[in-house]
Amino acid sequence: MTKIITLKEKDFFEVISLIQHAKERALLSVNVELIELYWNVGKYISQKIQRAEWGEFVVKELSKFISKNHPELKGYSDKNLWRMRQFYEVYSCQPKLSALLRQLSWTNNLLIISKCKSDEEREFYILLSIKERYSSRELERQIDSGVFER
Repeated sequence: MTKIITLKEKDFFEVISLIQHAKERALLSVNVELIELYWNVGKYISQKIQRAEWGEFVVKELSKFISKNHPELKGYSDKNLWRMRQFYEVYSCQPKLSALLRQLSWTNNLLIISKCKSDEEREFYILLSIKERYSSRELERQIDSGVFER
């Protein structure tokens, strides 16, 4: 037996569609801001280290300072702060790629940084992830299966 959708139900589905699209856009906006934040934190740390004002110990102190004074801020362990620095340094000289990074999740960006050996390979997986809208699991599967080499 087929269910017939009434005009009112069709209208309701359109409203649900509007809600879902707005939520998707909101999540994308949040992601863009987070990636921008991580880029800026990485840049700040990188510049302090290049000028020999900071070393490994200072980054650990920063992490402890954040967790002590702002316990509501999560994700700023010294390990993550070093990742932010690495993220900035890997892409800072590649304006084409740095513009695309904001379209990926932080997890996908970290996967690409940690598993790819060359700029060409990173660019390949960034573009593929954007095009195919890969989850982190799917991206990791693609990288591990060597899609770039094929």
